[in-house]
Amino acid sequence: MHEENTPAPAPTGVGEEEYAEFLRLAEEEGFEADELRGEMAAGGGPQPVLAVVGRPNVGKSTLVNRILGRREAVVEDRPGVTRDRVTYHAEWAGRRFKVVDTGGWEQDVLGIDAAVAAQAEFAIAAADAVILVVDATVGATDTDEAVVKLLRRAGKPVVLCANKVDGPSGEADATALWSLGLGEPHPISALHGRGTGDLLDAVLDAMPQAPAESFGETVGGPRRIALVGRPNVGKSSLLNKLAGEERVVVDEQAGTTRDPVDELIELGDRTWRFVDTAGIRRRVHLQEGADYYASLRTAAAVEKAEAAVVLIDVSEPISVQDTRIISMAVDAGRALVLAYNKWDTLDEERRFYLEREIERDLVQVRWAPRVNLSARTGRHLEKLVPALETALESWDTRVPTGKLNAFLGELVAAHPHPVRGGKQPRILFGTQAGTRPPRFVLFASGFLEAGYRRFIERRLRERFGFEGSPIQVSVRVREKRGNRRS
Repeated sequence: MHEENTPAPAPTGVGEEEYAEFLRLAEEEGFEADELRGEMAAGGGPQPVLAVVGRPNVGKSTLVNRILGRREAVVEDRPGVTRDRVTYHAEWAGRRFKVVDTGGWEQDVLGIDAAVAAQAEFAIAAADAVILVVDATVGATDTDEAVVKLLRRAGKPVVLCANKVDGPSGEADATALWSLGLGEPHPISALHGRGTGDLLDAVLDAMPQAPAESFGETVGGPRRIALVGRPNVGKSSLLNKLAGEERVVVDEQAGTTRDPVDELIELGDRTWRFVDTAGIRRRVHLQEGADYYASLRTAAAVEKAEAAVVLIDVSEPISVQDTRIISMAVDAGRALVLAYNKWDTLDEERRFYLEREIERDLVQVRWAPRVNLSARTGRHLEKLVPALETALESWDTRVPTGKLNAFLGELVAAHPHPVRGGKQPRILFGTQAGTRPPRFVLFASGFLEAGYRRFIERRLRERFGFEGSPIQVSVRVREKRGNRRS
């Protein structure tokens, strides 16, 4: 039985015909179209990012659940439950945005607590606006004051949330938080929902309609490219050679660059914004001092970029650091180009072993364009721009729903999913939920094994290209009523 209501408009970045086809397929296969609209909306374009920060046990995760309108973030009545950054999609007053729940920030901590603090600082660096949650019943502590200093340095819009104000008697406690110097404290009870609507209205006022870095969507705006890699791999030398002048300091000593350096450079009849970043030495939580903060800023620069050029020093064996940096760019969903630097130093023996290392260690990113260059001499630099243009074009690619489902039909007919436990799950239909990077959602009759998903990704690349762009494939399983597995 069809509902009389007019369907909601297509999400941003999705054509009306594409969306109509998606709704038709969803209805035919027994999926709830309204519920699945979020799959399309989540990938429909850049959304502003809101980070929720504060010291441990002030109610950050409870507030995140209140914003989402459902219990997603883990909440316990003890500090330190949340450790990693966790991102959720949220909506308020018709505006969609991302909410990042963070672990409790503490100063002068070591070990895992330092790693938790690092993740919170990363979230602040990558956010477009921040909610600082303070326990109004306790008042402003030294740690709260330290978080305020951190936020001032970051220069992001901040909304001050005075949590645990359960009634009029707690309003005075909230008023005392004016002393933090962040403007009006918004008294709320995240647990009971009191005042959260007014808080979110203030958040929408503080938050930009789109992220500060809109990923090149402004007509004529420069594409943003992060140069990343290990220390002393040649990032600053490459930036100087591309610019045709000494824009950044280059020194034999590794680690000269500390902060990301933005430069507008004319290449290939267009303007690019290249970001020279600090070299990533080892795992962030094992670093100290300036190196630790430099790595955080590098990771944030990758999050804000559209594409990452990962430089690899061919004079040395490919290391775990190299693969970790590549994974960071892929996990961030950025277009990727691999630049093998110092190519002019290679002899035949080293070239033989390098090719074997690439085949062994970088098999997961075989799809990334490769440029063999020398930042010192400028050799093959002209090949960098075409590689970037190819990767970014793939990053922006959208496959029409009809063409995608014709491909899936052929694939499933020729290579059905293996039978497991007497059942054979089928792919019912699929849709591309977003771009930047391309994100596909497959709707299936049962669970699809990881190996089969990787097979589908390989075939997607063989048919539609996507050279230089990660692609994301997720699966939604149709649950039969009365036969729902726990």
